[in-house]
Amino acid sequence: MTTKHGKKYLEAAAKVEAEKAYNLTEGVSLLKEVSYANFDASVELTFKLNVDTRQADQQLRGAVVLPNGSGKDKKVVVFAQGDKAKEAEAAGADFVGAADLVQKIQDGWLDFDVAIATPDMMAQVGRVGRALGPKGLMPNPKTGTVTMDVKKAVSDAKGGQVTYRTDRDGNVAVTVGRVSFDDAKLAENIKAIAAVILKARPAAVKGTYVSNVALASTMSPAVTLDVTSL
Repeated sequence: MTTKHGKKYLEAAAKVEAEKAYNLTEGVSLLKEVSYANFDASVELTFKLNVDTRQADQQLRGAVVLPNGSGKDKKVVVFAQGDKAKEAEAAGADFVGAADLVQKIQDGWLDFDVAIATPDMMAQVGRVGRALGPKGLMPNPKTGTVTMDVKKAVSDAKGGQVTYRTDRDGNVAVTVGRVSFDDAKLAENIKAIAAVILKARPAAVKGTYVSNVALASTMSPAVTLDVTSL
């Protein structure tokens, strides 16, 4: 089935050379030019990787704190008790709780963007895994969201931390900011993500690791980036 695009999209796409890989500076500038949404659109960076995600050692997952933030205010919940609960509240968590928070989620509440838990709370958090997992909200040590250092975890989440993971086709898509961001700040965020992804190359991967890198905003055509400029 062929996707039909509107006039604005087609006009924007005409400005992008389909076969060209733009250097980072050119790519960011062009993306701004072809972003036509009448709101401050999110900007997403997508890596197509030559990995076999059926193999556990070729699956990428982690978190990066963007140097200039993601442009989104995140609601953060923390599963903790006692002093750790107080620490989370002091750090600026939006909701802090234990069994009461688990019950609230069991009742259907999911109005938050990031969930953090201390290790001792994971048995209880596991009871709502079916609700959190599909939405990417389940706390995980690989993304720094299962930790005793709740102060840092909350600070990172509020300060522009984004998570990444390979999908089953070997793609990694990460939000790197908003169209309104200064070009240099957007480029700095992109470089921060790229450095982590490139460094995470699995030892088992032979030959080309990154097949393609594309930058796009909400509703805009994608701009292919030259990997060597990242």
